[in-house]
Amino acid sequence: MKINFLGAARTVTGSQHLLEINGSRLLLECGLFQGHRKDFYTRNQTFQYDPRRVDAMILSHAHIDHSGNLPNLVKQGFEAPIYTTGATMRLADVMLRDSGHIQEADAEYVNIKRARRGEPPVEPLYTVADAERVMPLFRPVYYEKCFEPIPGVEAHLVDAGHILGSAAVVLDIEEHGRKLRLWFSGDIGRNGLPLLRDPVLPEGAEYMIMECTYGDKPHADPTEAFDEFRQVVSRTIARGGKVIIPAFAVGRTQELVYDLHQMIQAGDIPPIPVYVDSPLAVNATQVFKDSPEYFDDETHQFVRTGHQPALAFPGLHYVRTVDESKSLNDRDDPMVIISASGMAEVGRILHHLRNNIEDKKNTVLIVSWQAPHTLGRRLAERQPEVKIFGEAFKVRAEVVTIGGLSAHAGQTFLLDYAKATQASLKALYLVHGEEKSANPFMSLLRENGFDQVSYPDYRDSVEI
Repeated sequence: MKINFLGAARTVTGSQHLLEINGSRLLLECGLFQGHRKDFYTRNQTFQYDPRRVDAMILSHAHIDHSGNLPNLVKQGFEAPIYTTGATMRLADVMLRDSGHIQEADAEYVNIKRARRGEPPVEPLYTVADAERVMPLFRPVYYEKCFEPIPGVEAHLVDAGHILGSAAVVLDIEEHGRKLRLWFSGDIGRNGLPLLRDPVLPEGAEYMIMECTYGDKPHADPTEAFDEFRQVVSRTIARGGKVIIPAFAVGRTQELVYDLHQMIQAGDIPPIPVYVDSPLAVNATQVFKDSPEYFDDETHQFVRTGHQPALAFPGLHYVRTVDESKSLNDRDDPMVIISASGMAEVGRILHHLRNNIEDKKNTVLIVSWQAPHTLGRRLAERQPEVKIFGEAFKVRAEVVTIGGLSAHAGQTFLLDYAKATQASLKALYLVHGEEKSANPFMSLLRENGFDQVSYPDYRDSVEI
């Protein structure tokens, strides 16, 4: 058996791992690589294998850094089944169509400038039509339900507690008379997150591919992060400002909405208007509303005790039209605006930042990991001036980062996750983390008796 690390290796985006087992090829993830714009097209267009020769794929969850290059994979000849949960299938369909629209719009914008310079046009990475070709390949499976993606591999998915429908992948493999268990963590969630059940811990794994996004630091308890979020909103309202939150449309947006619902219901903050301004987030939230079977007991109890549905309350507005989005920037009253993208690179969030970032009454709230070279990272680093649409703006608004709202496990729980299967583990491969996160975590693992830990580079391979 061979593992090829072809994405999210020594970085966080572009998750992709190809397994070669019994002469077949099984792909785990096909995420969009994000980072330097000059590398974006080359990395995402160039696969290190022939997509036509992949026999099956398993997708852990719908986030774009795990699913976002599927349209390109299909465009280049992939036509095998994609196994995932039903919620991930529905979310991925929404997200990939949206991503295709963004790729088309970005190419159109670039081509206007290229035409002025007499340069030939560029093609989008993929189109909405390419994204639509992915959906027929999905094969939804329930948590804990066994299936055989390729000969000699019995697989099942367990709840990863990261976003709706997220899963860790458990592979029980028989090859040349030898049996072993490989566990792929996907993105690991956290205990006590709003809406979702807690992650299932690994057991009996001899080999594990594990994310380490926050391997360098523990997170605050979710209740502490909730309190900090409440304080940020309260003090911004008190000075008459707006809270502008760049948030991933799937997962983070819905958790923030649920938190705000609880704050308003308890009287912790006044019933100010809350706007979810992202067509993708609006569509994704509908998938959440249609999938209450994935919610945890606390959320069901909240709804049963007489509150409105978890993701709907008076004062919450889901913004669909461009005109309605623009109108928010003509208003001066306190409000919360949650808008995509999570790293503040594209979408309506850029307009809200441009119109509000130079007003000291306002707050820009960063609630998730920010990739290098993104606007979100520059804001998180408290740079005094940033460029938006090529124009420089002074950052006068308060900028707050709340790491405890992350849907990724922090260092403490990552260690607990690995320890859960330490007795059987022969090798642990860390992925989906920058070196500044992976190196401290590797040291911590070794201090705790893990002596077979590695941090593969892009295009590394291992035989097991």
